[in-house]
Amino acid sequence: MTWIITTEHPRTPDATTLRRDYYDEVASRYWDRPATQSEIDEGLTDDGTELLVPPTGTFVVGRYDGKPSACAGMVLLEPEVGELTRVFVRPEARGTGAGGLLLAAVERTARAYGVRRIQLDTRNDLVEARGLYAKHGYREVGALNSKQYAEHWFVKDLTPEV
Repeated sequence: MTWIITTEHPRTPDATTLRRDYYDEVASRYWDRPATQSEIDEGLTDDGTELLVPPTGTFVVGRYDGKPSACAGMVLLEPEVGELTRVFVRPEARGTGAGGLLLAAVERTARAYGVRRIQLDTRNDLVEARGLYAKHGYREVGALNSKQYAEHWFVKDLTPEV
């Protein structure tokens, strides 16, 4: 079983399904109950997906043994600062190295855009995500924004590729 990570428009059928699955998981965990389809639809409305394409960002899809199973995105906040977003691996594909591959793919594109620092925010209950970021060189810092669900903030300084 192998991973293939590719840049993809966030509105392709596979990318859309992954974004819906991502939102379903984070909303269901937050509310401690399954999210409804209308809640997922509402959460994805005006969610900034249009920024996950060049020149304002990127979106990657990971396929595990050919099946779309993971995604991640990055949005440019400033010329040298990007925000990591929508990092998701389907439960059945967790523990296979997808998280690190997604981060590496997004970071490569970020470097190509001239990004020198990538940052993100996440919640208390997303313990696995916080562990992933720490494992891959992201360090926790003080509040970077006042978003409603932001409870932890991470940054990683990107060195230019040689």
